[in-house]
Amino acid sequence: MTIVEQPASGAEPAGAAGDAAEALDRPMPEGVRRRVVALAADAFGGLTVAELPAPLRQYARFTPSRRAKFAGNAMAAALESDPVFRQRIGERFKEAQPELAGALESGSPPAAADPVDVAAAAYVLRPAGWAKLVAAAGEEALRADAERADEAGRRELERLRGELAEARAQTRAETERLRGELDAARKEAESLQRKLRSAQSDVKRGEAALRRTQAEIDGIRAEAAAQVSAAESETRRLKARLGETEAALEASRRAAREGRSVEDMRLRLLLDTVLESAQGLRRELALPPVSVHPADTVDAVEPGRMSPKDIAARALSETDPALLDQLLALPQAHLVVDGYNVTKTGYPTMPLEKQRLRLLGGLSGLAARTGAEVTCVFDGAELAAPVLLAPPRGVRVLFSKPGVTADELIRQLVRAEPPGRPVVVVSTDREVADGVARSGARPVASALLLKRLSRLS
Repeated sequence: MTIVEQPASGAEPAGAAGDAAEALDRPMPEGVRRRVVALAADAFGGLTVAELPAPLRQYARFTPSRRAKFAGNAMAAALESDPVFRQRIGERFKEAQPELAGALESGSPPAAADPVDVAAAAYVLRPAGWAKLVAAAGEEALRADAERADEAGRRELERLRGELAEARAQTRAETERLRGELDAARKEAESLQRKLRSAQSDVKRGEAALRRTQAEIDGIRAEAAAQVSAAESETRRLKARLGETEAALEASRRAAREGRSVEDMRLRLLLDTVLESAQGLRRELALPPVSVHPADTVDAVEPGRMSPKDIAARALSETDPALLDQLLALPQAHLVVDGYNVTKTGYPTMPLEKQRLRLLGGLSGLAARTGAEVTCVFDGAELAAPVLLAPPRGVRVLFSKPGVTADELIRQLVRAEPPGRPVVVVSTDREVADGVARSGARPVASALLLKRLSRLS
């Protein structure tokens, strides 16, 4: 903004024409310009839209701060080029600050007032000598700016000096610390060098000891190899002697066996000759066998040699447990039990394992009391796996093989007994009972054995 006075419409202060002739054609100080724009923005709201220049009407509804921000240049240009707008702004300023406006019109601005405020008011009101006031305010603002710049420079200089002194102190302290660290590093390096020289000496001594040890190991290996070679030679020699000894021993054994064989053959030939001669004499004389006596040919029953069939003729019931006691009292009696036939008759709801254990426990007690031989037969087809069972004392436990039933195994046991031995078979199976009866055994019902076992418990 350039300070140039122009004639305004309406009344002008006295001496305005002279001031216009002496107008200053120089840039307005920035501080004065901002203050002029602020005055125009404050007075802007008191004008109607018709009273505003056309470029400024769009800012009519802005706040003073927004008008100063967005319309500052336009208002400065309008104040410079539109005397009527400038005069209206001046009137609003007179209403807002009548004392300062009056002092400026009287030509005696207040000494205590801010030169920038005075210059801005003079630019708007245009009293006599307003250009000088604006110029003086600019010079004052420049001096103030220069003084502030000097003061800021002095403060900045003092700050830089303080920072420089602090940096120097820190540099000295850092230098001292680095020197200390350097001395410590040098001492540590000297210590490490001494340790390195000592370690090198130890390594050299270790290498020398290692070479000596290696030499000793090589000597020991050579000596061991010689000893091993000598031992192998001695072993081969001993093996050769052992082979010779074994061959001689085998030859002597073979000779002894051949000698014994000849003698055995002679004795066997002599014995066969004697036996054949005796048999020829027996045939010639028609002599009976010496194992048969005349009394053995008499048809009678010896005392204590009653058969199971003779006992069956007594007046005992087939369900009386005393019948079983009488049968087991016979000499060399053998009791054969159809295991599962008895257990499934007496306690069928129990698991098979517990059935077997309960029956075998009762048979063990029965065998202990009667002294009879007891054999209990179970069907192997009932088993899902091999049975781990320790037979009780006095009871033989047998399981039929795959493909063989317990009934067939019982019949085999009966057929294996010599004729005349008392054999009692416990089974409710009619086929089993009939089969063993044909082989000379005495069948009894399972209920009879269960009653007898119940007396033991």
